[in-house]
Amino acid sequence: MDDSFFTRLTRIRPNDILHIFKFISAWPIACIYRRLRRHLWLLCEYETEARDNAFYLFSYLREKQPQIDAVYAISHRGKDFYKVKSLGEVVEYGSWKHWLYYIAAEINISSQKGGKPNAAVCYALEVSGIWKNKRAFLQHGVIKDDLPFLHYKKTRMRLFSCAAKPEYEFVRDTFGYPDNYVRYLGLCRFDILHTVQADPNLILVAPTWRNYLYFIKGTPGNQSQEFLSSDYYQKWDSLINSPQFLELIHRYGKRVIFCPHRNMQSYSSLFICSDPAVSILPWEQADITDLIHQATMLITDYSSIFMDFAYMKRPILYYQFDFKKFRKQHMSQGYFDYHRDAFGPICENQEQLLIELTVLLERGCQIDAVYQERQRQFFPVYDQKNCERTYMAIKEVCNETSNHTFRFH
Repeated sequence: MDDSFFTRLTRIRPNDILHIFKFISAWPIACIYRRLRRHLWLLCEYETEARDNAFYLFSYLREKQPQIDAVYAISHRGKDFYKVKSLGEVVEYGSWKHWLYYIAAEINISSQKGGKPNAAVCYALEVSGIWKNKRAFLQHGVIKDDLPFLHYKKTRMRLFSCAAKPEYEFVRDTFGYPDNYVRYLGLCRFDILHTVQADPNLILVAPTWRNYLYFIKGTPGNQSQEFLSSDYYQKWDSLINSPQFLELIHRYGKRVIFCPHRNMQSYSSLFICSDPAVSILPWEQADITDLIHQATMLITDYSSIFMDFAYMKRPILYYQFDFKKFRKQHMSQGYFDYHRDAFGPICENQEQLLIELTVLLERGCQIDAVYQERQRQFFPVYDQKNCERTYMAIKEVCNETSNHTFRFH
């Protein structure tokens, strides 16, 4: 696939043009400003959210390493804005000042590849090598599949954090990063997973997305009709409305929150269940971090949030009715083989899923020994020092011979 500088420029849309002018105007001032704040660390996630690894690292820095000059980029429109502001300095996401800080920063830290003032403009400059800076990628989940968009040639990131030993070995050996760029540090948000308490009656149902549904073309009405006819919609809608499923939920006094992936949110209103034990929760109303902490069990297909449940040693059921299509049209196979490595039973149809759910509920949601052993082997480092290791690794990067992160040539 052609990924030349010209090709990257063609991805810049009209609404990105303003950011080019912000960049150009901020650049000369940033060259001076960085002399005033030589060791500025800039952190962010999504524009309106602070719920993932960057936020937990920022919290750690404010509490444990207050000498670090750390700033968090987030929009004032986000409901997490004041939560972050109560901890330390914030900058408005995508603003001219965000550009100033991004250029001047000693290092930019994000749990999202697109965590920057404008993803398209920065990508065109950074990956082409025209603009060189130091960036640390904290991730927002454990990688299990091959993700070409995270290969080194597509990111040029200086630090790539991994959370599990097999993941670390896979990324290190196949993503093309130079030696010591990929590190086994753990996810910063894992620190808190050692202390959170689950609601014993809450089951989270959280399927991931499908790019062949996310990119449906046509009018909104036609898009909805195509989505309604998809296996994805029909299987998940059938499950949450299944009389057998609902009978199980009521028999064992459980309640269910159904929360599709953020990229499926344009279709979330199409999922309807009249049973009071089942709540359909649109992503914009959900705090997925809280849901992960609270749920005593997870039902998913391929969503990487099952890694958090495995780390917490909580039961997982996989509902994979479209495995071949998923691999062919959404995401190719990585190192993680579900039949060999999964942390719970894999179900290819609703009948199997209900059988496995019944077994789990009958034995009080106790995990089978084989899955417990897989959890231990997958996460051999299991402690509350993930933020500390990440902080130390970033310090190492910042202390390299050249601390001049902005070099335009």
